[in-house]
Amino acid sequence: MEKTKGIIYYTDNRVVEPIFSKVQEILTKIGKEKGLPITCVSLAPVEFGDRRFVFDLQRGYITYLKQIIKCLELAEEDYVFFCENDVLYHQSHFDFNPPRDDVFYYNNNVWRWKLWDFKLIKYDNMRPLSCLCVNRKFALDHYKRRMKAAEEMGLDEFRSREPRRGRIWGYEPGTKKRRRGGYSDDESEMWTSEGSNIDIRHRRTFTSIKCDLKDFKNKPNNWQEIKYNELKDWDLVKVFPEGMRDNCELDFDKI
Repeated sequence: MEKTKGIIYYTDNRVVEPIFSKVQEILTKIGKEKGLPITCVSLAPVEFGDRRFVFDLQRGYITYLKQIIKCLELAEEDYVFFCENDVLYHQSHFDFNPPRDDVFYYNNNVWRWKLWDFKLIKYDNMRPLSCLCVNRKFALDHYKRRMKAAEEMGLDEFRSREPRRGRIWGYEPGTKKRRRGGYSDDESEMWTSEGSNIDIRHRRTFTSIKCDLKDFKNKPNNWQEIKYNELKDWDLVKVFPEGMRDNCELDFDKI
């Protein structure tokens, strides 16, 4: 019996325009072309997705866990792609088929772009949650256990913007073992799509921006930097013809 795939999309509705609308536009087109239903859980109503749910909650780590769990509960597909509101997804990202049901799979073909800068960066083993594909039931079990552990530990541990306990556990399942302070010993592997995704980092991201070497205590392996108009997969001037604003403006004419 052929396995089914779908998209889960969770958002705090805080990302600036035109990023918010453009990501939804791209995902809607990909979903229709590839037959991938979209399950959307947001903190305010949005006209997006095939299944929708709205939480009346404040943004935070526990809310983020609740949104992911609700997405996984509402989705009906065997495998899901985790998608976020500030990532430009290449259609080839969704061609991946997980070979195992007990492994978290991360697309390694992703560039990180600080919104008000003109460069993109990448390094080995980035593995962002926004580029995860996994068996839905396996992921649901993981996140329910993670939520239970957070509640038993005390929710005050998770109330800051980027809680210390969340950083210790790691946000990406399977990437940090217990011996290093991670939440679980689940396995993760990587794949590389034909085209690249772009993780847009801006002042409203949930986690730290980290787009410069000085942002890292330990220098990542295989650090790469390119000008954002050198990326062959995307014409960002065309994608965002009106420019982009986040308390500053990119001057595309200077590129």
